[in-house]
Amino acid sequence: MPKLDLDRIPAHTGSSYPPPHDAACADRVRQRLGEAGGLTDFGVNLLELPPGVHSSQRHWHSDEDEFAWIVRGEVVLVTDEGETVLHAGDCAAFPKGERDGHQLINRSQATAICLEVGSRSAQDICRYPDIDMIIDATDDVYRHRDGTPWPR
Repeated sequence: MPKLDLDRIPAHTGSSYPPPHDAACADRVRQRLGEAGGLTDFGVNLLELPPGVHSSQRHWHSDEDEFAWIVRGEVVLVTDEGETVLHAGDCAAFPKGERDGHQLINRSQATAICLEVGSRSAQDICRYPDIDMIIDATDDVYRHRDGTPWPR
């Protein structure tokens, strides 16, 4: 089993969201560990959230399971039910098809580190309940709910 060298895995800052929805995630840093290890059926990411930064816009997936484990620090999990503080060692699961949008926000004064795991599905549609946005895995284009593409 090959050991991954975290120092050699590229770190990606920001998000692919169209403006203005990219701003809340502009300083997030993500390392794609699963991709670096050659995994294809699911993704594993190491996510760094500086103070005030969001993991994503609040979203849910039609055909992808997601899991988050807090490695270091503290984040706020935001769902339809409200807000829950997650500390290092806490975790949360988001089953595919469950129409409960979720996101993590770092409201603390220290950087938080999270491990994200998610299945990959070519049929997934990701929906963002708080904003007029969806993305379909078949073409990977952010669209308004009426199907009009967001400008890039």
